[in-house]
This record gives sequence, structure tokens and C-alpha cells, in this order.
Amino acid sequence: MKKFYYLAICAIVAITMNSCFGGGGSTEEPKFKLTDLQARWAQIGTQCYVNFTTERSDEYPYYLGYEWDEAEEVYESDLLSSREQLGHPGNGWFKYDFKTTDGNLTEIHLMDNEGAEIPKIYIVSKLTDTSLEYYEKERPSNKFAFEKMVYLPD
Repeated sequence: MKKFYYLAICAIVAITMNSCFGGGGSTEEPKFKLTDLQARWAQIGTQCYVNFTTERSDEYPYYLGYEWDEAEEVYESDLLSSREQLGHPGNGWFKYDFKTTDGNLTEIHLMDNEGAEIPKIYIVSKLTDTSLEYYEKERPSNKFAFEKMVYLPD
């Protein structure tokens, strides 16, 4: 009988220790910080820019972001005024979800007519407070590198 009590106490202690130290759920540590991603980025060697905002989409868990290419004479102000006119994000805008544990970045591109939403999945390979690199999951050779845009006070 003493053995039974001893085993029961050992089992209770083991279960308690396991639950206290995260044994009951995912213990995967984040590789990246969402706050590092949420900024304006300039693609190296181009006139392309992307802004991962902190604004939540209407659909959880997504945030809103947008991208523009000044080489095609599309500017950030165009996207912001278009959103204001339409009453919703349209062309150039996307919803995004970033998994900080594995670097999966899902962007769902939006359209002016609130029509089809086009998903793209990227893998973030580098993210610091000043640089961002990712590639398309389906085409790993299609890589993108960015530098964080820094705004200086006037």
C-alpha cells in the first residue's frame, strides 16, 4: 500500500512540474518579433516599398499592409487617398498574418471592387530592427530584401 501512495505522489508531482514548465502546450520560442516587421520598408535596389501596419483587419488574425512602386508612378499617398475614397482598402493593400515561430508570412492581396482575394505565402529568412528578407514559399529562388525606412524629424 505504501508503494501505491509513493507512486501516486510521484505522479502528482510529475504532472504538476510538467504543467508549470510548459509541458502541456507548445514550447516553441518565437524566432522573430511582430513589432520588427510592422514598419515601412524599402526594397533594396528598386523603388518598391511596403508598409506592414499595426492596424487590424476586420478578419482576425490579420493586420493590414500596403505596397507601392514609385517606378510605376504609384505613391503611398495614392493608396491612402484611394482607401479613403472607396471606404475600404483596395488595390495595393493586403491583409497579413505573420507566424513569429516559423517565419510564415501570409499576404492576402485585396482589390478595389472587394472581389477576389489573392493569397501569397512567404518565408521570412531574416528580420531585424533594420532589415527584412523573405522569399516565396512556392518559389524559394524569388527573394526580396528590404531596409527599414527611417524618418528624420524636420
